[in-house]
Amino acid sequence: MASEELAKKLQSRRTATQEAEPRSEPRCCEPGPPEADASSSSSSSAELSAVLTRRQDINDGNAASRPTRVFNPYTEFKEFSRKQIKDMEAMFKRYDTGRDGFIDLMELKLMMEKLGAPQTHLGLKNMIKEVDEDFDGKLSYREFLLIFRRAAAGELQEESGLMALARLSEINVSTEGVMGAKDFFEAKVQALSQGSKFEAEIQEEKEERKRQEVDKKQRQAAFKQLQSAFCS
Repeated sequence: MASEELAKKLQSRRTATQEAEPRSEPRCCEPGPPEADASSSSSSSAELSAVLTRRQDINDGNAASRPTRVFNPYTEFKEFSRKQIKDMEAMFKRYDTGRDGFIDLMELKLMMEKLGAPQTHLGLKNMIKEVDEDFDGKLSYREFLLIFRRAAAGELQEESGLMALARLSEINVSTEGVMGAKDFFEAKVQALSQGSKFEAEIQEEKEERKRQEVDKKQRQAAFKQLQSAFCS
């Protein structure tokens, strides 16, 4: 009997405890705060609108251009003469068949074939990679000049594709510039002589243009005299 009474008391106490505990409602179906959803949607719409506006400006030519560094080969590659740089520029433009200011993989392939030193696909990629400073997979005019700078400095492997390009281009890149000086004073003297040589080349180009103009005027005068003789 005592055990039955004890069991009843425990059962009644358990029932009272369960009735006293608050029942939690299921939260699986509670809707999220509408403010957060609206804010997220508004932010996405603003980003999409900005992207579309930027794209439209680019198509219309109204997009602000990014500042670009002006490249002057004559001041940056002082170890080469003006004639050498002009020869390199002419060669670069000759093989830039796309006229986009770059030599891509296929254009480099054509160049090496024309020079008589064809390269494999991997060899061409390695040639570009060796001087590709901006990692765009093609050669800019500046990177093209770097090939000849490295060739003149003896930094290219003898059997490399870039060395073959520099050697077969028929552009003499042997130079006795400041890089070959043995000490500071010799470097100073050579730097001054290099500057004088640069100025002399500019003066020579001006004189050559003057001679061409004089020759042209003389030919025109001779033609007029001949014409007047026939008409008289």
